[in-house]
Order: sequence, then structure tokens, then C-alpha cells
Amino acid sequence: MNKEKEVKAYLNGELTPKEKLKYEIAEELGVLDKVLESGWKSLSAKETGRIGGLMTRRKKKQE
Repeated sequence: MNKEKEVKAYLNGELTPKEKLKYEIAEELGVLDKVLESGWKSLSAKETGRIGGLMTRRKKKQE
């Protein structure tokens, strides 16, 4: 999904549960504004890794 479509889906609440979790974590880490303006590519490797790690932790917790 390209940046514009994904941002539009986020704003309309039409994301898959996995994508919704990714945006929730980005918001918690304070990088959501950066993502909405410039896309996921604008994040550093450290920020991206942190989001991925937290997503994995939460998915394991749910099981």
C-alpha cells in the first residue's frame, strides 16, 4: 500500500489489525506525526526496530 492510501485508510479507520497495531505503537513512541507526513521510510532503523520489537512482544502476549 502506498503512503497516501495507507494514511487515508488510517484516518478513515480502515486498517487491518496488524497495521492498526503498528500505528498505535508509532503514536506511543511519538513518531506518528513523522510517519503521516513523510511515510515509514522517514524513520530511522532504531525507530523501525523498536516498533517491530514492540509489535512482536504484543503479539506473543496475546497468544
